[in-house]
Amino acid sequence: MLNMADGLARLGALAENPVVRTLATAFEDAGFDLAVVGGPVRDALLGRATHDLDFTTNASPDDILKIVTPLSTAQWDIGRAFGTIGARVQGEQVEITTYRADSYDGVTRKPTVEFGDTIDGDLVRRDFTVNSMALLVPSVKLVDPTGGVEDLVAGVLRTPADPRVSFGDDPLRMLRAARFSAQLGFRVEEATSDAITELRETLKIVSPERIQSELVRLMQTDDPVRGIRVLVDTGLIDEFLPEVTDLRLEVDEHHHHKDVYEHSLTVLAQAIELEHARHPGAAPDVPLRIAALLHDIGKPRTRKLEAGGVVTFHHHDVVGSRMARKRLQALRFDTDTTDAVATLIELHLRFFGYAEGAWTDAAVRRYVRDAGDLLERLHILTRADVTTRNKRKAGRLASAYDDIESRIAALREQEELDSIRPEIDGNRIQQVLGITPGREVGEAYKFLLDLRLDEGVLGPEVAEQRLREWWAARS
Repeated sequence: MLNMADGLARLGALAENPVVRTLATAFEDAGFDLAVVGGPVRDALLGRATHDLDFTTNASPDDILKIVTPLSTAQWDIGRAFGTIGARVQGEQVEITTYRADSYDGVTRKPTVEFGDTIDGDLVRRDFTVNSMALLVPSVKLVDPTGGVEDLVAGVLRTPADPRVSFGDDPLRMLRAARFSAQLGFRVEEATSDAITELRETLKIVSPERIQSELVRLMQTDDPVRGIRVLVDTGLIDEFLPEVTDLRLEVDEHHHHKDVYEHSLTVLAQAIELEHARHPGAAPDVPLRIAALLHDIGKPRTRKLEAGGVVTFHHHDVVGSRMARKRLQALRFDTDTTDAVATLIELHLRFFGYAEGAWTDAAVRRYVRDAGDLLERLHILTRADVTTRNKRKAGRLASAYDDIESRIAALREQEELDSIRPEIDGNRIQQVLGITPGREVGEAYKFLLDLRLDEGVLGPEVAEQRLREWWAARS
């Protein structure tokens, strides 16, 4: 719970930040107000680390630029049309924006930019009350016209104005509600949640790139599951990722399959736990987390009731991989992320064959070869995919995965598994067989690669002899 005495002390410390103090003095000397605004104020009250410094002022963009230029090593005015000037001050990047009083046309997210006269007017136009507080500097006065402090204490997300007006102005704020819920651990106030449900279709005016950016920021939080529940419960996720809602399969009367939606959220949470345990301090692995959330999206499409009332989902890994690729492309994800997610989903069931019976060294090599540089992510996803309450089964699967990881480590020491390739290259293949570049070289290369995977390191001489025998058998 927020301790106001501690929070106010942290606000004092924020005002004494060297960058804040330098800018506050400069603006005061020039006859203008300056306030730290939004996230830094919220995080200071909550005792959370903050990395960005945003300011608001009654100075015009031209005046802002004049004031910060002597104090900064770089300036940029790409946001000048919206009243924002950026600068690098004492090594920190800051943004300073003129008070705003924008209006929206309800057709696009682009506001008609209008500069305001008061800080209160600037604050009430923001997304949520907890982000609508400002700290006037150097006077160290908290400005909170919308009850942000009370909502911080209550752990509630609420819009400063009528949520239907706020979301109607900028539908992207609905996605931010889910992200801030996850980031801060807050609940979304009922009227705000109802407005998201009512206005969810207005998200159509938001570009795929902006939706993707908010989804990524949600997945980077420590508890994205909370935000995903907000998206699913309000129906907002159906506007850009309906496959997640589809996971809420109707459980048949005999409970022959798990709740796939809840299972997927559990897998996501467990993947994050493993991420932290195996790679402490590393940046959030967004492709892994998206793959964990989407790994079973092929199940609704492949669900089949077999004889005896057994429910099956044959090939849901392959189907789900294709579905994920199509969806991520529609959201304008980069190729590397899309490929990683699709490949992890396609491979996520492979390990369970190992748990059912020991693999040969050849099968382990193929597992490593197929995973490539995604192997560590596949380890985490596969381990996280075990959500059974049967402790004996869970222990058996964990032991099997410990075993495969140790075998991979041993084989890697022996055979350089990370760079598995035939022991002779394409040029030597042509020399040995007396052929020119073409399809036959590729077929010979594949034969040698399969030989390498199946039998390990044979040595170039043996590989050449086996190649000749294979070639002769083709004739």
